[in-house]
Amino acid sequence: MDMKPFLFVGLGGAAGSIARYGVSLAFARLPTNTYPLSTLSINLIGSLLIGVFFGLFVKGTAPNSQNMLLLLATGLCGGFTTFSAFALENINLMQRGQTSVALAYSIISVAGGLLCCKVGLWIVG
Repeated sequence: MDMKPFLFVGLGGAAGSIARYGVSLAFARLPTNTYPLSTLSINLIGSLLIGVFFGLFVKGTAPNSQNMLLLLATGLCGGFTTFSAFALENINLMQRGQTSVALAYSIISVAGGLLCCKVGLWIVG
């Protein structure tokens, strides 16, 4: 079995996880932490990036496209985005009685993620 693809995914995933941790630390310094802005920002940025990376792959403009797609889309974006954290934060919001905040967060995350991914594809052309 060729281990090279696993290496690309693993390296990208490690970089994405480190970047996600850095972003969450930056947001933790904000004065209010009632709305999960960190995860929302991470998921929207990740959606934009995966659109750009996939667009470059489809156009064939990325060098060594399959390995770069594994590194950047599967690895980096997979390690960076935080859908599991998104789900847990929504549950926590609902348990605290903040159902409207959870609903708004879900709608903005999903619609915004789709929009950002589409913009990423549009950027690449």
